[in-house]
Amino acid sequence: MSTSGGSRWFVAQTHPHCEIKASVHLERQGFVSYLPRFLKRRRHARRVEQIAAPLFPRYLFVSIDLTAQRWRSIESTIGVSRLIGHGDFPTPVPQPVVDAIRSREGADGLVQLLRQPQFAPGDKIRVIEGALYGCCGLYEGMSSRDRVAVLLDLLGRKVRSLVDVDLIEAA
Repeated sequence: MSTSGGSRWFVAQTHPHCEIKASVHLERQGFVSYLPRFLKRRRHARRVEQIAAPLFPRYLFVSIDLTAQRWRSIESTIGVSRLIGHGDFPTPVPQPVVDAIRSREGADGLVQLLRQPQFAPGDKIRVIEGALYGCCGLYEGMSSRDRVAVLLDLLGRKVRSLVDVDLIEAA
């Protein structure tokens, strides 16, 4: 959906964890808002669950016609901290930016992210969480959708292991 008439997209900063609340209250005032979300893996107490999370935590897009709408009321909307801009006026977001994000949404309305790590075979990596925390090794490649094959330095030798893609970083 694109904006209509003289409406353009702007960015509203929200209070922490208030993106949905801010969106609901903006819609009640007659503004069109867009909160892009993605499927995030969350680990807690040895459980892994998938939740819909904001693509840009603490930010959402708002369609505003600066000449026809009372846009200053946005800054006093429940859940909204401020509009992003320069001086007293909000800065518009180019329409292609919003269109590009929307074009990556799946049938479920969630933005589909590429889960490919940005490593080449042989790059040095470090495990940042889990049972192998702190271990260093070499990136081998993707083994499945969410796991990577790495050669870890364990007990003085290289051991091939499969690790969640979210658990590694460049060493």
